[in-house]
Amino acid sequence: MAQKVAYLDQDPFSCSICVDLLKDPATIPCGHTYCMSCIKSQWDDEGKKKIYRCPQCRKTFRPRPVLEKNTTLAVLVEKLKTRLQDAPSDQCYSGPKDVTCDVCTVRKSKATKSCVVCLVSYCEIHLQPHLEVASLMKHKLVDPSKILQESRCPHHNEVMKLFCRSDQQCICYLCSVEEHKGHDIVSVAAERTERKTEVKVNRVQIQQRLQDRQRHLKALQQMVEGINRSADKALEDSEKIFTDLMCLVEKVKCDVEQQIKSRQQTEVSRVKELEEELKQEITELKMKDTEVEQLSHTEDHFLHHPSPTVVSDPTNSPSINNYPFRYFEDVMAAVSELRDQLQDILVEGGTNISVTVTNVDVLLPQPEPKTRDEFLKYSRKITLDPNTAHTLLLLSEGNRQVTRMSQDQGFAQHPDRFTDWWQVLSREHLIGRCYWEVEWRGGECGIAVAYKNIGRAGRSDECRFGGNDKSWMLDCVTNKYQFYHNRILTPVSGPCSSRVGVYLDHSAGILSFYSISSTMTLLHRVHTTFTQPLYAGLWLFYYKTTAELC
Repeated sequence: MAQKVAYLDQDPFSCSICVDLLKDPATIPCGHTYCMSCIKSQWDDEGKKKIYRCPQCRKTFRPRPVLEKNTTLAVLVEKLKTRLQDAPSDQCYSGPKDVTCDVCTVRKSKATKSCVVCLVSYCEIHLQPHLEVASLMKHKLVDPSKILQESRCPHHNEVMKLFCRSDQQCICYLCSVEEHKGHDIVSVAAERTERKTEVKVNRVQIQQRLQDRQRHLKALQQMVEGINRSADKALEDSEKIFTDLMCLVEKVKCDVEQQIKSRQQTEVSRVKELEEELKQEITELKMKDTEVEQLSHTEDHFLHHPSPTVVSDPTNSPSINNYPFRYFEDVMAAVSELRDQLQDILVEGGTNISVTVTNVDVLLPQPEPKTRDEFLKYSRKITLDPNTAHTLLLLSEGNRQVTRMSQDQGFAQHPDRFTDWWQVLSREHLIGRCYWEVEWRGGECGIAVAYKNIGRAGRSDECRFGGNDKSWMLDCVTNKYQFYHNRILTPVSGPCSSRVGVYLDHSAGILSFYSISSTMTLLHRVHTTFTQPLYAGLWLFYYKTTAELC
């Protein structure tokens, strides 16, 4: 206990300016004592205003007091230094990473608290005045900090309790009336409170964004799993389908080979039968020839024997010389035709599959193009399917142009054909992002897209473009546009043109129609969810109306 008191005895002999033991103590008129050098330096800084204050009680003096060394106090301080140096200590000394006590002079102890008012860090012993003295107990104590001195103004050596928002820096009260005069100034505590509030708001936003990103990350991870599962299933199914196709081709091949061999055996057997008949007839003829020859050498034969029977040709004898030497060439031609048909189907189907694979897009939809050149990057070659065309429609230009005629065009019956509405669908299905343009002439033309399972037979709305939930149609008349879907008519405004562009983003559910002239103007846009591949469609109302896929 005596050791602790010894340490406490040094506090009255400390300078409140340097917070260290007094050096050449000088007592000013108000009674407070400071190091001679500390109070001189303080008053030198204040000398410009000819006002000299006590750093503790703030009492002012005019003129500047003459400083004299307090010899009695100096002797006491020296004795205290000797006692402190000789006395052993069991307190915890500071290490390289610790905050040291600013009061300790001989050997620095580890600080336990820092005072934000004094801007000094204290060890456990030197902290006692802040825990016992009423005026010091009002000071704010924080955990030991190495940056306390940064809170002191480098120009005026005053605590920076103010914050200049204009210059975004901490200042002291002297700065506020000098170089920062007229600026937006608040207390450090107010700025700290506001910034803490901003930090809380920012943290809430960061946490919310973090949660969103984590949710998006989880969605992307699930998307990867879904892509892998879907791709693996597609590979498995496609392998099975192609295996079935190859098995079917192999079966047809085996059937054709068996039929050819069976027919070969049948025809060879027939020929063999004819061959045997001919051989037997040849044998008989040779025998008759020998007999006749013998008779011709006997003079009395004609008198005693009847004349030999004349050999006649059998009525069913085949004209062998007229048989062409072409037997199974027609079969080979039929097989070749089948090969060509399968080749066309496989090439077209492979192209469609390739386009479908290319258009697989699981990420967010891309922005819609802005210029016609950007739209044309998604252009598709589309042809009309003759098997869907109404019998009064004439297809031409490689099945890319259709004209409404007055006479039946002689199409064969087909389950895909529109029987009552003058409509036709494309052969190619449309998925992903596609763009095409239609040039039309005549009184009225409908430009549409539809699912393949739209009705075909009958004159009900289930078969008419725009009359059901399976089709969407822009009706183009000479001086106006109308849009139809599911029997709902929507008037459309825009510049009339004989060319209309159609943009489809299947995965994003976007269908847009544009008037194409010297400029490209949006006529109507649909936002929906497409559940099946779409097909381009054309509807011609009047006789001699023509539409062409450009």
